[in-house]
Formats: sequence, C-alpha cells, structure tokens
Amino acid sequence: MKKKLEIRMTKSEGNPKSETRTSDAPPSEQTRTSSFELPSDFGFRASDFGANNPASRREFLKTSTTTALGGALVSEISFPAVTSAAPNSDKLRIGLVGCGGRGTGAVAQAFNADSNCELTALGDVFEESLQKSLQILRTQSPDKVKVTPDRCFLGFDAYQKVIASGVDVVFLTTPPGFRPVHLKAAIEAGKHAFIEITAGVDAPGVRSVLASAELARKKNLGILSGFCWRYNRHARAALEQIRQGVIGDVRSVYATYYRGDLTSKYHGERLPGMTDLQWMIRNWHNYTWLSGDVIVLLSGGHSVDKMSWWLGDVMPAKAVALGSRVYPAEGNTFDNAFVVYEYASGIRGFLGCRGQARCHDDNSDYITGAKGVCTVNARGAVIQGDTNWRYTGPMTAMHQNEQDEFFASIRAGRPINDGKRMAHTTLMAIMGRMAAYTGQEITWEQALNSQEKLVPDELNWDTKVEMPPLALPGKTKFV
Repeated sequence: MKKKLEIRMTKSEGNPKSETRTSDAPPSEQTRTSSFELPSDFGFRASDFGANNPASRREFLKTSTTTALGGALVSEISFPAVTSAAPNSDKLRIGLVGCGGRGTGAVAQAFNADSNCELTALGDVFEESLQKSLQILRTQSPDKVKVTPDRCFLGFDAYQKVIASGVDVVFLTTPPGFRPVHLKAAIEAGKHAFIEITAGVDAPGVRSVLASAELARKKNLGILSGFCWRYNRHARAALEQIRQGVIGDVRSVYATYYRGDLTSKYHGERLPGMTDLQWMIRNWHNYTWLSGDVIVLLSGGHSVDKMSWWLGDVMPAKAVALGSRVYPAEGNTFDNAFVVYEYASGIRGFLGCRGQARCHDDNSDYITGAKGVCTVNARGAVIQGDTNWRYTGPMTAMHQNEQDEFFASIRAGRPINDGKRMAHTTLMAIMGRMAAYTGQEITWEQALNSQEKLVPDELNWDTKVEMPPLALPGKTKFV
C-alpha cells in the first residue's frame, strides 16, 4: 500500500519557503499542494493483506505466493499453508525463549498482529519469570495461549526444547549474550525468528548471526530485528524526505540516547545462596558478557541503527570514542560514552549516550544536510531549512508495527529478513564500545575480525564466569 505525502507551500516574510507535511487532513491555511507516493518497499502491514479479513487475505495470497525459487514455491519452503491460499486454516505456533517483560510484550503484539497464531511453548532459566509471563499472556489473551505444563521448559537448554516443540516462529528475548547461539539453532531447525536487540555482544557472535542470516535467506525464513525504529512511521516519512533531497547532501548525523540510571535491571535483593551466575543473569545490564554494555550497545544500539539507516546502511570505516563509569556499580560496563564514526566519504556520525540519574535526557537524531536539519525522536519528525516539513500523520506504536509487518510477510511467503543489517548495526555499536574501552581508533575490519569472545561456550549453574575488570582507556587492550 502506498502512502501520500502532501507538499505545502507556505508564505513567510522575505523569501517564501516550502513546507512538506505528511497528513490526510486539509491544510489549515492557504496552500498550494501536490502529491507523490512513498515507495512500496517501505514494508508490509498486516492490514495491507487483509489481516483481519480471511477472504481478502486469501485473494491476495492466490496471486502473490506462486513465485518459483529453485523449482519450488517460495512459500512452501517455510510455511506450506500459505501456498494453499488459506492462511487462516492453520495456526502459526509461537515459542518464547526469554520470558521477561520485553518477550512477553512482543508475544502480546504478535497476537494483535495475526488473528490465527497461538503461543504453544515457553523457555527460561528462571521458573518464576516463565510463570509470570504465562499468567500475563493468559489473562490478556486466554484463547491464544495453548501452553501445557510439558511445554514449559527450564534451563540453559530450554531454547532447544522450545525450538523442537513444533513451533513455527521463535521469539528470542533473552539477554543479548545468548542470542547468536539461539538464532543459529532456530534457523537451522527451519523456524522464523524475532530477535531482540542487540544481535550479540562480541564479534564472534556477530559473525555467527551473519551466517544465520544468510542461511535464513537460502531457506526463505524470516528474521525480525528488535531495532524497531525502522518500523516507525514518522521515521520512515523523514527518511523519504531525506532521500528526496529535502535537506540536501547529508553532512553529519548526531544521535543521542541520554537517559536515567540503568545500573539495576533486577529490582529484587540478592538472596542468600544465590550464585554469582544466577545473580549476573538476573541483573544482566551490568555485565559485558550478557549485555555487551548497557550504554553503548543496548541504548546506543538503537541510535546507531538509525544513523546507519539515514546514511544508506553504509558502514563506517573507523571509530574513536571516550567513555567511563562515573557512578560506582557492580559489573564492568560504562555509564557514558561518546563515539565518533568516520565514513569513507568523510561524513562523521556522532553518538552520545549516558545512563545517569538527574541529568539531561534526550533520545533524538539530528541529521544535518546542506539545505536543512531533520530532527527525529519519539515526538515526531521535523525539518527546518530551505524547506520546512513536519510529520502530521498517525503516530502508531513501532513495536506493534514491526510484528504486523513480520507476520504479514510470513503469510505472504516473503518473510522479512533483517538479519544482515541487524548484525552490521550490532557490530557498529561493538566497534564504538571497543574504541571507548581501549581509547584507540578501531577500524571496521578490526572490529569484524576481533577474536575477543565474551560468552562462555558452555554454561550450567556450576560455571564460573571470569569477568574482565572495568575497562581503562589507554590500558585495556584490543583483542
């Protein structure tokens, strides 16, 4: 479905400026308007394929799922029911691995996205987390939760059991350190996957995700990234303005993620008898082997993903950075960093991120071009310059949008695969962390080929995880 943009010419003192607005509403002042259409590759929505209308979905699928791939129907590779042009005749079965708030919320959004899906399996290392998630989802959507006690899996191998339980789509929402291994298992087993950010915490993990993304491409399997800003409507509208040259050639991008204190993920007390590993996984924000760094990766990850988007997904050539931990906390992550990414073209991208209480908050992108500046944040998108523009279309939830589009793409036999760009964005954030931790200039090739491995190969409750000390720029070495 294509969306209309309205070009508004407004009069001002001196030279007139044009103002472009995305809106279905009539202009409030005298205007001259024209329209052009957004490209259709801006993604799918469930409603585009009649998600809540089986008849319209069926008619669409009759004409959209007969593309041949190597002599086989595309849709037969991953979801045979689509080929029959009766997408609502079979259920899409969902398995959840990692039963925290984000995973629970993502499954609830999947329920909203597709009228014919159900949750059939859960996996976690902590039973109370699993049961809490199950209770919330049963209360919200009792008809869509079909989880029996024998489909509730506990332990470090729970992801394997969820994947093997007969699900079609796996939601991977554990701490990021576990995700490369989980994604590899899901794709090798022929499952579509939603994977929260970030895709990993080190270069070996990123390389694994790149391999999984390529395998998913060959199998026609979907990988939906939790880098959700690319599914935000006003951010997409802003990108189209940039592509249309409204701000001229892009000269720089300044992305911010200044937020409050993030030192405690788990708000309970450490109980007597709780092992170091149990405590680390509960309070995983503070440990690089689990979070990758809560500031540079988990917060800054969203910002560098958008930075990459604005710049056409060309990866930076190198990065320098500064960072530290100002307020003492357990673990080994920073609470502030500033990264400068330099591109082969000479453009520079600036990432500022901080997690400290009682400080200025800002989560915005400032894209500076030769003819104007585009600002994008949760409040909307505006351009100021030779052409003034403001997004005035619907403000929808991007976390819901991404699930709408993902499930619609699976139903259409053309599943979204965000895997490669998610891996690249993750490595871009890791590259910034490496530069901040070491105090050195780090190139893209260095980051990609790094041998630093943060996550143990094998884990059980008796595993002793050796935690590196807090980084000291100038002393911490690049590996």
